[in-house]
Amino acid sequence: MRKYMLFDLDGTLTKSEEGIMKSIRYALEKMGLMERTDEKLKGFIGPPLEDSFRNSYGMSKEKCQKAVEFYREYYADKGIFECEVYEGLPQMLDILKNKAGRHLAVVSSKPIEFTEKILEHFDLAKYFDFVVAPEFGKETTKKEDLVKEALEKWGADPHECLMVGDRKFDVLAAEANHIYSIGVLYGYGTMTELMNAGGGVDYVVSTPKGLAEKLIGMPVNTDVYFSNMLLQ
Repeated sequence: MRKYMLFDLDGTLTKSEEGIMKSIRYALEKMGLMERTDEKLKGFIGPPLEDSFRNSYGMSKEKCQKAVEFYREYYADKGIFECEVYEGLPQMLDILKNKAGRHLAVVSSKPIEFTEKILEHFDLAKYFDFVVAPEFGKETTKKEDLVKEALEKWGADPHECLMVGDRKFDVLAAEANHIYSIGVLYGYGTMTELMNAGGGVDYVVSTPKGLAEKLIGMPVNTDVYFSNMLLQ
């Protein structure tokens, strides 16, 4: 199994739709718009916010920036912690880092200030070597550039690395950097999206348990896994 593992945040480590969707609705209302369907809002989870406001509502660059400001008004105050960690993933991360000796990092399109707060809040930061994410006020950063930055921080050979994510942006970023990709279907993407991204995702899992089994390299007995599972 590969030594270096990159993880997306929203839809991969955390079930974050509640806080994100409430923040988007708040921003749209401030912009004089209304969205009644949840499915359209779920499309915001993953890509940079400015891209989503532009692509979904045809906003100009200036209006996109204003919408993002409104989004962050709600998100920074309430939405940031209106999420939860997928069951079993903290135990999986502990095994990978402390028993299997893997190097782990988070790569997210969410601003680094928010990403680090979420990881600290849910006691996940201790499992990761570092976080790579854009800073407030910077131009939109492509996911592939964030992945490239992470690999450079490690000085890692791409053949020793993998990317875990739930959207096409994660697959495309992995492909651009010549690393293995694992798509998770329990997040906010679909099988069609993952398979049609570039040359297609390398491997797909449908549940957090399936992800744990793939990364750990052996079947996970849930009852044991949550308490005292040891690697051979």
